[in-house]
Amino acid sequence: MKKTWIAFISVIVLSFITLIWIGSEVYQTQPPIPDTVIVKETQEVLYTKEDIQTGQNVWESIGGMEVGSIWGHGSYVAPDWTADWIHKEAVFMLNAWAKKDFNSKYEDLDVENKAALKARLIKDIKTNTYNKADKSITISESQLAAIKDNIKHYTTIFSKGKEVYAIPKGALTDAKKLEQLNAFLFWTSWAASTNRPGKDYTYTSNWPHEPLIDNTITKGSLIWSGLSIVLLLLFIGILTYYYLLNHEKGDLVTKPDTDPLKDLKLYRSQKALLKYFIVISLLIALQVVLGVITVHYTVEGQSFFGFNLSSILPYSVTRTWHTQLAIFWIATIWLSTGLFLAPMISGKEMKYQVFGINFLFIALIIIVFGSMFGEWLGIHQFLDLTTNFLFGHQGYEYMDLGRFWQIFLGIGLVLWVIMVSRHLIYGILKNDESKHLLIILLISVLAIGMFFFSGLMYGENSSLPVINYWRWWLVHLWVEGFFEVFATVVIAFIFSRMKIISTKTAGRVSVASASIFLAGGIIGTLHHLYYSGTPIQAIALGATFSALEVVPLTLMGFEIRENWNLLKSKQWMQKYKWPIFFFIAVAFWNFIGAGVFGFLINPPIALYYIQGLNTTAVHAHAALFGVYGMLGMGFILICLRFYSDRTWVSTKLKRAFWLLNIGLIAMIILSLLPVGIIQAYTSITKGYSFARDSELLYSPTLQILKWLRIVGDIIFSVGIFYFCWFTIDETLYNLKRKDKK
Repeated sequence: MKKTWIAFISVIVLSFITLIWIGSEVYQTQPPIPDTVIVKETQEVLYTKEDIQTGQNVWESIGGMEVGSIWGHGSYVAPDWTADWIHKEAVFMLNAWAKKDFNSKYEDLDVENKAALKARLIKDIKTNTYNKADKSITISESQLAAIKDNIKHYTTIFSKGKEVYAIPKGALTDAKKLEQLNAFLFWTSWAASTNRPGKDYTYTSNWPHEPLIDNTITKGSLIWSGLSIVLLLLFIGILTYYYLLNHEKGDLVTKPDTDPLKDLKLYRSQKALLKYFIVISLLIALQVVLGVITVHYTVEGQSFFGFNLSSILPYSVTRTWHTQLAIFWIATIWLSTGLFLAPMISGKEMKYQVFGINFLFIALIIIVFGSMFGEWLGIHQFLDLTTNFLFGHQGYEYMDLGRFWQIFLGIGLVLWVIMVSRHLIYGILKNDESKHLLIILLISVLAIGMFFFSGLMYGENSSLPVINYWRWWLVHLWVEGFFEVFATVVIAFIFSRMKIISTKTAGRVSVASASIFLAGGIIGTLHHLYYSGTPIQAIALGATFSALEVVPLTLMGFEIRENWNLLKSKQWMQKYKWPIFFFIAVAFWNFIGAGVFGFLINPPIALYYIQGLNTTAVHAHAALFGVYGMLGMGFILICLRFYSDRTWVSTKLKRAFWLLNIGLIAMIILSLLPVGIIQAYTSITKGYSFARDSELLYSPTLQILKWLRIVGDIIFSVGIFYFCWFTIDETLYNLKRKDKK
């Protein structure tokens, strides 16, 4: 066990040293925000630093990443504003020169003249004119004319609306704010089209793919992509060998003939948690309703089956709420599971536990609906920019809620950590065979509380590369990293209490599993940052270690088999059939959603072309709901199973389980994946901006594919209905019971 702990500690220390080093490089080598943008010929000042930074705040206030995307991060209906700006600017300049020199359109020129104008464009656009002395950027009059044309175009979109982008009329009407928004969009395109000093690639490593300015994939991205695939195959072989060599080792356990937990003592605090399950079920239902509305905007733009819903609930609002509620209900299930298991670990009801649970419940309600209302106010421009940052919409996917709500949630997490940790410490001090299992569980609990605060490491005027760096600490490390370790250990603890595996073996396996997962997962955070204004080291390390994230997921078949075998081992195990079925589904979606579809977009060569396309949505739905959602549902069911004294009628759960899985598969196969493949082909062959253009997205073929999603959505929604119906019914039954087992 000592060697296992040494391996775990080594992984944590070395990984975070590397991740923090890359962070320091991000700060030092990020694209500069100039004090002034000057026209070379006239010395006219087009933009100032304040214009660009305030423009970023304006972009955040209208929904930010929920209205199109920047550098590939965000939503899918509106364009990627960076790629769109670059393409429009390039086309304008080429046509202007072609008109002046040849009295023709650029497309009508012969190959030789096209090449000459393209070379002129590349020199004008890609030459880095940033002057460190006076912190200025110089642009040509030709580029100024193109910028002014873009300003006119985007001002019209955001003030008058555009149906195919799901942007309503009047989204932004303040003339000064529109000017500042365009300043920010200009800067993001400048960073993505201007070469780094002394390099032959841009600040975003030549993202997006734009043939007109020779933005093509870099040699580094190709090399590290190839190496990542080689390492993936190598470590799959090593881990499979290790698994086959060691998975039978450990203390043999004779599975009991009766349920070891049938006489489980339950506590007042556990009954106090039951109300959480009702609210969670309602949040799940609300999230699905918002998802249906959001996806329908991709078909009709502004309408919901003809009704102009966007005037009240625009796409940016419904998508914000849809993604945010997913995080809220999944995290709340996992946190409530920790509170449910806490007295089982210590064997006692600790002081003020019920008060703490009730306080957190009220805080949850306030945070969820307070942040949603603040986001609605922010997007509708009822708040000034600083107030919006604090109470409204921060503009970053999965971190949309205002800073005040973030801090409020952080305080709640600290309280949760205290409430769970004191039970764990009490259990650890018993110094029995569960010690190692409880230590790794305590580490994961402390990490969940601590790493949430990474989302507070940037300020209102921080630059985009810095914000994205810390954002992925929260989204990847907090959600996909330490929450997953927590879930693994919780399942191991439950199975050890059921005497399916020995407590000693559960501890050893949990620490080893955490080491394997975090070995790729911590540094693998960088795969989100390949093309976000970060240095080439992010691509090298991100590609290498994100490939390792997939390695343990290839063994999910063994986990599925072992969980299935549990149900056949003893008759009493049938009592836990549906929680185990949901855990089996987690293993399946871990392999498919997180593994296959995750690796589909992980290598730099893939992400370069398909970042922000529907291939990303495939991974998001299959991993977020398929893995974390299913796991959360399994946790609810196991807690209810421990508490309930009645035999469950399986009808509702059977329908829920199969409809959820079939619906999710249909959603992906019939719609999301084929749309993503068509977009990917377009991005590779024509350029990224074409893959996000409304001409493609509203083409007859893609419209049919988007409408086909309704098949999977309906099946899935019915599954949600049955799950929520069962959960609420079972919870109400147990709340009405006066006795506890």
